[in-house]
Amino acid sequence: MDPDVMDPEIMDRAVPGTDVMDHETITAPAVGKVPAEALPTLVAAKSADAPLSGSVLVLIQFDVCEEIRLDQLRQILGARTADASFKHIAPGYVRFQRPPVEEVLEPIVLESGERLQGDIKYFDYGVVSVIFELPFSGDWDKLVQLSSRWVWDTNFESLATRIVKQKLERVAPALVKPYTTEWLQEDYFIFHLREITGSPSATDILASQGACIAQVVRGESQPLSDGERQEILQSRISYYPHDLAVIGWNAAFIYDSPAGAETAIQLLQYANSQLLEFRHYDNLLTKQLEGVYDFLDRGGRGLWSRWRTAKAASKLHTVLLDVSELTERADNAIKFLSDMFSARLYKLAALKVGVPDYKDLVQQKLQTAEELYRFMVDEFNQSRAFVLELMVVIILIIELIYFFRGKPI
Repeated sequence: MDPDVMDPEIMDRAVPGTDVMDHETITAPAVGKVPAEALPTLVAAKSADAPLSGSVLVLIQFDVCEEIRLDQLRQILGARTADASFKHIAPGYVRFQRPPVEEVLEPIVLESGERLQGDIKYFDYGVVSVIFELPFSGDWDKLVQLSSRWVWDTNFESLATRIVKQKLERVAPALVKPYTTEWLQEDYFIFHLREITGSPSATDILASQGACIAQVVRGESQPLSDGERQEILQSRISYYPHDLAVIGWNAAFIYDSPAGAETAIQLLQYANSQLLEFRHYDNLLTKQLEGVYDFLDRGGRGLWSRWRTAKAASKLHTVLLDVSELTERADNAIKFLSDMFSARLYKLAALKVGVPDYKDLVQQKLQTAEELYRFMVDEFNQSRAFVLELMVVIILIIELIYFFRGKPI
């Protein structure tokens, strides 16, 4: 999918199936065997004559703290940088400013005997991302039915939550200001086909199976209208004739080799982590603004009560600075240098999952908070000026009284 992709030297990437850490260092989450009924119906076993083969990736992300100290996290986990395999190696084209740390999860054995592969990634801006991967083989109808069940299923969330809580107990020293309330989370599904019988081109697949792809991306079991199908398929992108990515707001369809699909998977993961961060700061700013409005409604604009606005304004300004810094960190965590295809792929992914919308909300609330801060400071300064003027008047009156009484002060 990608022409020139991420520099392996900048990715703390642990490719599933690759020994990135000693097993003595990493312990599997104590999940045991997961009951088969606790998860959606599993994909079919590998069949040599199946027209489609690939995997289904379930991406679940949590906003767990304000910041994760990645250097300290690497020391705790004993992680080391692993090379990621891509179509082409072009160092420096896509670069994380602070490469996330990733560790492979021990396989989770389901009661049905299926092995659920997975890994967990830690971003420096406080997001923890879990990916479960399950093999798939079958036909288009089976893929459509699978997506319609899984896209709306939440059973994976409880499993991911349990794993993340266990992991964070171990890496707690690397967490800055962990959140004690319920974590915000995002989930996303990626249906990745590695092989299709006959190796058709992207154009051929869209012509013959466009309706099925649209259903997969929407998670719908029933055929969609022509208008809806066209709207979904407009969000597609290809680099070579035989690769294709169709991006939706809660799921994506990818037809590519494992190495080629890795770029799209990582950019979808990053875009969803951005969405999670902007959602968090949108909620935080909403609560702060509500607190300021309540303060003003309770009499914060009275003459003498204005003196209390200095403390409230200072607290608001501190939040403004923190949010501005942290949102900028999340927004600029990845850089695209000369790789226009990856930049376009990321832009499409971010647009479909809703990153620009929440970013605009945060920016609007930052602007509102800044205006409120200035208003509160002006109110305080006016009160202070009034009190100083009143004190001067009182001093002058006292001097005049003593003057006319003929007594020096």
